[in-house]
Amino acid sequence: MPEIFPYNPNWPASFQSIASDLRQALGDLALRIDHIGSTSVPGLAAKDRIDIQVTVNALTDELRTSLKGQGYSQWRDLILDHVPPGADPADKEWEKWLFVIREDQYSANIHIRIQGRSNQRYPLLFRDYLRIHSATAQAYAELKRRLAANLADPQTYTDVKDPAVDLIYLAAEDWASITGWRPGPSDE
Repeated sequence: MPEIFPYNPNWPASFQSIASDLRQALGDLALRIDHIGSTSVPGLAAKDRIDIQVTVNALTDELRTSLKGQGYSQWRDLILDHVPPGADPADKEWEKWLFVIREDQYSANIHIRIQGRSNQRYPLLFRDYLRIHSATAQAYAELKRRLAANLADPQTYTDVKDPAVDLIYLAAEDWASITGWRPGPSDE
């Protein structure tokens, strides 16, 4: 069962350390490197695993070789992210690579997504929305705690959580339209 931990103020520093390593490995292949997911939202409870998004122009052999050369392991060849209701369902909008961190570093997932695709924008908007809307972030944390504590099958955690994430994402899209939100500079 996934374990949800109170916010750890060391998570941003862990991200910075991993991002520095990724920048060194990828150079200009990485257009931006961002801290995403629950560990990127101050005060939000989360699994003790850093999520990092590396934005690239394309999923290339050079990129894969660079990451594997630094000891990162690829989790399957190509993965499709969850598609929220009303979004463009085209596979190209939701494809990514997922790498896991080397054993000598802090536990992390490295999401490799293509610049301008729906799934590249989604986690940045979601993160920024939760950073501004702390009550929503706390309600989301409570949902995660209850799911982790009460699901009989831990493999269904994400499947059950996705519709709640969609509700937040849809509110975030409305917020983005009203405020003119755009991703800020990279977190690294």
